[in-house]
Amino acid sequence: MLSRRLAAAVDALGLRPGLRVLEIGCGPGAAAREVARRVGPDGFVLGVDRSSRAVSAARRAADADGIGSHRLDFDCSAVEEFELGERVPFDVAFALRVGALDGRHPGLYDAAVRAVTRALRPGGVLLVDGGDPLRRIELPTDH
Repeated sequence: MLSRRLAAAVDALGLRPGLRVLEIGCGPGAAAREVARRVGPDGFVLGVDRSSRAVSAARRAADADGIGSHRLDFDCSAVEEFELGERVPFDVAFALRVGALDGRHPGLYDAAVRAVTRALRPGGVLLVDGGDPLRRIELPTDH
């Protein structure tokens, strides 16, 4: 069961079946698992966290919930260093309580936004906490 805060954030994402979603700072993966349920078997969610311990916990919880890796996966990476690699770009990215994007670590903000922008398809959106409950970050157009 999601906390009220996480449930409100997931509700605010405007999810629909088939979307590809990137969660930055996924922690133990509770929101990522709920997003995977909502985007259905044709969607995909990647949860990213800088903590290998959090990523391991997220993988264990996804396995326990029976959500297959074709719908949900996790990657250990700091947002400002995240690389899309061979993955298909994402439609939506979201971050909750991620210091590089919420103002707590302003020196990382530009690199974090550039990394997320490179991971999104053209027209993709980045949503972070601090709105009602989320706010949209304007992305650079030169990617």
